[in-house]
Amino acid sequence: MSVLVIMENPEDCSLVFSGVEPVAARSYLADEAFTALRGVKIINLCRSFRYQSMGYYVSLLAEARGHKPIPSITAIQDMKSVGIIRLASEELAELLERALADRPQEKISFSAYFGKTPEKGLEQLASRLFKLFPTPFLRADCNWQNGWQLQNVSPLPLRDIPEEERDFAEAVSTDYFTGKKLTIPKRQVSRYDLAILHDPEEERPPSDARAIKRFVKAAENLGLGVEIITREDSNRLSEFDALFIRETTNVDHHTYRMARKAAAEGLVVIDDPESILRCSNKVYLAEVLSRLKIPAPRTVIAHCKNIDHILEELPLPCVLKQPDSAFSQGVVLVRESDALMQEAKRLLSKSDLVIAQEYLPSEYDWRIGVLDKRPLFACKYYMASGHWQILRKGKSGKDVYGRVETLPVAKAPKKVVNTALKAAAAIGDGLYGVDLKQVGDKVYVIEVNDNPNIDAGFEDEVLQDELYLRVVEVFLKRIERRKTGSLNV
Repeated sequence: MSVLVIMENPEDCSLVFSGVEPVAARSYLADEAFTALRGVKIINLCRSFRYQSMGYYVSLLAEARGHKPIPSITAIQDMKSVGIIRLASEELAELLERALADRPQEKISFSAYFGKTPEKGLEQLASRLFKLFPTPFLRADCNWQNGWQLQNVSPLPLRDIPEEERDFAEAVSTDYFTGKKLTIPKRQVSRYDLAILHDPEEERPPSDARAIKRFVKAAENLGLGVEIITREDSNRLSEFDALFIRETTNVDHHTYRMARKAAAEGLVVIDDPESILRCSNKVYLAEVLSRLKIPAPRTVIAHCKNIDHILEELPLPCVLKQPDSAFSQGVVLVRESDALMQEAKRLLSKSDLVIAQEYLPSEYDWRIGVLDKRPLFACKYYMASGHWQILRKGKSGKDVYGRVETLPVAKAPKKVVNTALKAAAAIGDGLYGVDLKQVGDKVYVIEVNDNPNIDAGFEDEVLQDELYLRVVEVFLKRIERRKTGSLNV
């Protein structure tokens, strides 16, 4: 597997890596030549991995292109999570005590380079941290509170590598580029209890109260114990075998942190954290649809240096989208070039990249629900009256939706269903709502949503109770497969 080392400004790099040529992050993100590469490991050495930064997008698009980024988006988010670090500290408790037993100070920090450290006595700890948080260069902080604990783990920028450790970092990096593999221990579960995460105060929950009751009934009919939980129950996840998230998800949110924690505990999770990461960002979706040649509206991934490129590629009107937009927020229709530039700059003030997309007017969007790579339901979501989207704000500030028409999956056009299945498979094998537009005999994927709406009287209109049973059956099947050790975790 070939290696690409990515950083913002390769010419400013003070380290010398043998056998690899550093690549500028903007080139990797914008140059189509990189999209076509296969069998590539991406070493992401950007300065920052904050949400929607250049470093974040390098790892995000690497995953969309089928490349192997280090760190992955999952690792980036894990290092930001107090809960995940706490779990790691508990797992490392014995090793921490053994490695730091002779340290007199109450706090200690050390650097690790691809799982290696120049600090004597901490080699095994550095190796374990790399397996838990696979990141090229790490800084770990430990402190004493009735025992040694892992306080923080964070990426170590190139510029912050201590001068006396630079030769060590160069040597270790060169060794790693020859091809080391990461192995992560697998966990198994043995109980049969389902937790449904729900926020009763949420304004637009993915399932209403009646639907939640039907999920509970379906679970009980299949012999599963079931409990409705909230974010306050995050410390109880280990009591369950599976977690079903029926609360609107986001990466920078407790839903993602709970999904990660549940996965780390060995639970079956829907929405799984990888699906939340991938579906939450339209840049990832645009890249993966393009790579797999799944039809989508013409799309331009824009940044501050190529805004003018939008007008060259797309006719007006066109749609601008903030990468993590949801519920029509952060999505605008622009009809004039001046408005396009103004809105693009506004969105770029929040994210290093923005999506510009061809506008395809239609009376309705198709929504195909997909679970475990199989179609679950088919709906037509009609545009809100007098609006170009299915949701608009009324004069009183209340949400106004277009009507919903639910059909048997067999009655939906085969091309729509098959395209939806391909798009969902590009994300994973969880529960997704694929939005598509049909223009003549052509079908285009607009979005793939994790955590799709399943509301009583709408998405369940055709299957009724059978829909809820099918969802719970997938949980039961996965729990049983995991118990026998036949499912990778």
